[in-house]
Amino acid sequence: MLLGCMVLFVALETDAETDVCFQVTEQAPVARRDAVVDGIHSVEFGGYEIQTWYSSPYPGEYQHIKKIYICEFCLKYKKCSVSLSRHMVKCVQRYPPGIEIYRRGVISVFEVDGALSTEYCQNLCLFAKLFLDHKTLYYEVGPFLFYIMTETDSSGCHLVGYFSKEKESALKYNLSCILTLPQHMRKGYGKMLIEFSYLLSKMEDKIGSPEKPLSDLGLLTYRSYWKGVLLDFLLDFKRPTVSIKDLSSETAISQYDIISTLQSLGMLKYWKGKHVLLRRQDVLREHRRKQQVKAKHSQLIDAKYLRWSPYEKEAPRVCVPRV
Repeated sequence: MLLGCMVLFVALETDAETDVCFQVTEQAPVARRDAVVDGIHSVEFGGYEIQTWYSSPYPGEYQHIKKIYICEFCLKYKKCSVSLSRHMVKCVQRYPPGIEIYRRGVISVFEVDGALSTEYCQNLCLFAKLFLDHKTLYYEVGPFLFYIMTETDSSGCHLVGYFSKEKESALKYNLSCILTLPQHMRKGYGKMLIEFSYLLSKMEDKIGSPEKPLSDLGLLTYRSYWKGVLLDFLLDFKRPTVSIKDLSSETAISQYDIISTLQSLGMLKYWKGKHVLLRRQDVLREHRRKQQVKAKHSQLIDAKYLRWSPYEKEAPRVCVPRV
């Protein structure tokens, strides 16, 4: 018996995507310090010394040192602080080598083409692997676009996180890899990057989903994002029925990800021969309360600041100076 719940009858689509329902167990992210036995243990980057979580395939001579030094602007790596200092005197780069497609306050997002800025993107991937378990892309960056989020001050645009995606994804993924740098975690940047990836999907008039498997941190952040978007939708939804396809069209979230999220919330059941969405008032009330608390401090992506058009193979991007 379904007690204390308002019921919305859900018209589940019958395509292959929505036939699959699954439960995802969320696990707290673990800093896998034990995974780095030999090799790089820490990185000096932009005034921070960051402990690494995983190994990364830097050139052989870097595998025998415990600490490397990375330029926060061009991402070139050095063996010692003296080499980095000398490099910083000569380095003129102060923002990612791409097109600034979003700027709101001090937050900017740059689109960088892996085929045009190969060395930068390779260095970014090597750096990111120090904090990602499942990442396998390091050098073949040409087929990918990288979206670099930065914080800007008088000295330049400082990397806080990024995501990448294939220029042409056969599986319709809207994101291949995502990372918020450890020193900038718990500031909302992960959700902003995810929100930005779905904004681009909406601009392309496509449904998006991240490439699997996700890292532990990535799964937690995505599940939090999906939950927030779906509960916001249900709070405002007044009609007696809704289809998973409708939810997907409104949010650009894939039907597969919607089903898994609703199941994890205990809001999707099979009852009397029909799939029903339970409008659980306890879950919705708690979500509304948290949203009111977060509203004063959260950072959001505002679509009106986006200056972007979908990638076209026949019309490659031209990098323009930031002004």
